[in-house]
Amino acid sequence: MKHNTDRLAVAMLKQKRLRITTPRVAVMTALLQAERPLSQQQIAERLGHDAPDKTTIYRTLMSLVKTNLVHKAFVQQRQWHFEPAHHCTATQCHPHFTCVRCRRTECLIGIETPLVKLPDGLTMHRQQIRIEGLCATCCR
Repeated sequence: MKHNTDRLAVAMLKQKRLRITTPRVAVMTALLQAERPLSQQQIAERLGHDAPDKTTIYRTLMSLVKTNLVHKAFVQQRQWHFEPAHHCTATQCHPHFTCVRCRRTECLIGIETPLVKLPDGLTMHRQQIRIEGLCATCCR
């Protein structure tokens, strides 16, 4: 499984004509395997003892955001959470559900939400929807 995800990460980096570096492949692989948005700290934890330092992870994330391979999904507890951008369009991110009790966030891929029509004079750059409530585990 990891090997396939590594190959997908490399292919995505090549498509954007980015240099294939160990930190870029590692960060992309961690995000692809997570299937939910991760903070910089959560990425480091997933990478374990082989994780690059915080600065390298941050710079890697910013280069991936700049090329639209990754986007900032939302801020939670003053930390940005990142995810691969391949399930989203240039103007709309897929919705997310965050449990208010356990704080776990899930991607709601496949759920379509209409684009909001803004009043005249306002220009939308990107629409993001985050729904808060109780997850199935916390409802029990």
